[in-house]
Amino acid sequence: MTDRWTWPAYVGLLGGALLFAAFLVPALAWQYRRYGRLSGRRLLGAAAVAVYGVALVAYTLLPLPSGDLARWCAQYGVAGAELVPFHSLADVRRAAPALALGAPLRSTAGLQGVYNVVLFVPWGVLVRRYLGRGVLVTTLSGLLVSLLVETTQYTGIFGIIPCSYRVADVDDVLTNTLGALLGALAAPLLLRWMPRAGELEARREEARPVTVWRRWLGMLLDALLVTALGVVLQVAYRTVLYALGRPLPDGADWAQWLLGTLVPFVVVFVVPTFLGSGASWGQRTVWLAPRWAGRRGTTAQRVARAAAGGALWGALGLLSDLPAGIPAAVGVAASVAAPLAALFAVVSVVAVPFTRSRRGLSGAVSGAERVDAREVPVSPR
Repeated sequence: MTDRWTWPAYVGLLGGALLFAAFLVPALAWQYRRYGRLSGRRLLGAAAVAVYGVALVAYTLLPLPSGDLARWCAQYGVAGAELVPFHSLADVRRAAPALALGAPLRSTAGLQGVYNVVLFVPWGVLVRRYLGRGVLVTTLSGLLVSLLVETTQYTGIFGIIPCSYRVADVDDVLTNTLGALLGALAAPLLLRWMPRAGELEARREEARPVTVWRRWLGMLLDALLVTALGVVLQVAYRTVLYALGRPLPDGADWAQWLLGTLVPFVVVFVVPTFLGSGASWGQRTVWLAPRWAGRRGTTAQRVARAAAGGALWGALGLLSDLPAGIPAAVGVAASVAAPLAALFAVVSVVAVPFTRSRRGLSGAVSGAERVDAREVPVSPR
């Protein structure tokens, strides 16, 4: 019993940490857009959600059958479901005479019930306090999730496994729901330190200092956006070719270069230069904007700032990804573009803390200051 309840905890910690790491940057971007700033305590809550979510799956659905599923089901498959409410109480009572006072809860049936309650207490705590739902909604959500788990077990993950590989038990639903209720009731006490989303949203429009970490996050978001958009477009292109029965290119061709490199470059680095303040999408996400003497820049100033920043890095990436079959002179330039792009990225990142007002290399070259976008700009002359 101990191993059964300890190894999913390790899976939850490791898997939850990896899941949180994978979504850390999107979570930071989400916090900035929703709250206007980062909240370390809310971020800690997001990590808790990731760890608990993976642990819940591990406890309720793993391990899965493997190998010859037909043979496994013939040997270990479960016939039917347990639909009689409170039947586990009879199991506890049968164990009680042979045990010392208070020991029924240490019997297999008693421990199972206690574990099922404890397993859903974090659900109630997180949904009530972190997601800001009421006691009734939190408890009902625990009920629905428990029903989903038992249905998944009973149907063999909805037919993927040709048998019920665990006992679907109505008492599990009841004890899980009780745990969600207890967690919901205890949440205001256990998570008093967790700021509510509404409290943070109320101060969303307040201007805040421009920090190095904020500047770096904006740069990272731009780099991830151009990369993710390129991957999505290239996968979509290859999917269309496959659906049409066309041969897939062995390497990069001009269509892939256009969709995977040129289009993301235009969308991420060119288009925002001519919109509003001229800030990149990453900078807009973290509420940053360039200003020239307190004013929005002219088109020429915004183009100069972009050309000394992300747009130059993107242009070097364009050149380094050119497909085969280009002229020799262009090929030589393309061969040095990748290391130049890497060098330029390092210089741009390192320059941020050493420039006035954290304006970075592009600001120093173009004369732009970096300010919080919520500051009211001086009207242009």
